[in-house]
Formats: sequence, structure tokens, C-alpha cells
Amino acid sequence: MLSARQRQELVNYLLDSQKQQNNLADSQCIISETYKLQTVIDEPFIEIRIGDLYFCQEQRLVCIGEQIIELTAKEFDILALLIAHPKCVFTYELIMELVWNEDYSLYSRKAVNNHVSNLRRKLKVTQDSPGYIKSVVSVGYKFEVP
Repeated sequence: MLSARQRQELVNYLLDSQKQQNNLADSQCIISETYKLQTVIDEPFIEIRIGDLYFCQEQRLVCIGEQIIELTAKEFDILALLIAHPKCVFTYELIMELVWNEDYSLYSRKAVNNHVSNLRRKLKVTQDSPGYIKSVVSVGYKFEVP
């Protein structure tokens, strides 16, 4: 699925290539002005920079320094939840409900623990890298700015 920005770039590309052909009437792919207006982005990206950590919600991009961190969908969603609310403690159940969008009774805490463990490992690119995600014993997790 394309993001709003990607859709706009695709629309612009298609419109530009059609103009270059100078033959819009014969083109099989005509994009309506309504669609073009619907895809315009008026809001900036949600970007968070903390030291070497860069997070962009819309691009689903996480970098540490110059290194792109490859995250699974669930890992990214957990990080997005935590980083958007620093120092706020999220229970295991609340993380399951918000990230999985399902009844938390269907999953164990182990699922959240495994994803957070993998996320921590991926964010710790060097021995000196800070630990951004902190455990709150028997409760859940929080994002902490080092």
C-alpha cells in the first residue's frame, strides 16, 4: 500500500510523463483532478530525532547515525507507540491491544517480550548505544530519552 506521499509522487510522475507525450486525449491512463487534489500532503512528516536515533512515522524509517534499522511491522509499531509518548509506561496488555488491534487475552506477554527484545537488539548497534526502551518490572515498557 502506498503512503500519501508516494501516491502524490506517482501521480506527479504519471502526469509529467503524459505531458511529455503531448497526447493526453489518446492516453489510457488519465488521472482526475479530484484524485490529484486528494493526494496533496499539507502536513509535514512526524519525525523524531534523539541523539543518533532518527524516527519517521510516515516513511516507517528508523536510523541510528547513518545506519538504517530494519524492523518488522510489529517492532516498528511498538517503537512508534513508545517513542510518541516518552516516559509513559505501557502495560503488556495495552501494547497488545494498541499494536495487535486485538483482544490481548489471545496473546501472551511473551509475544510482546520477544518483539521488544528484538527491537532492543536492533537499536543497540554499538556497545555504547543507549538503551531507549526500559522495562518496568511486571508492568510493561516505556521509552526513555538517555
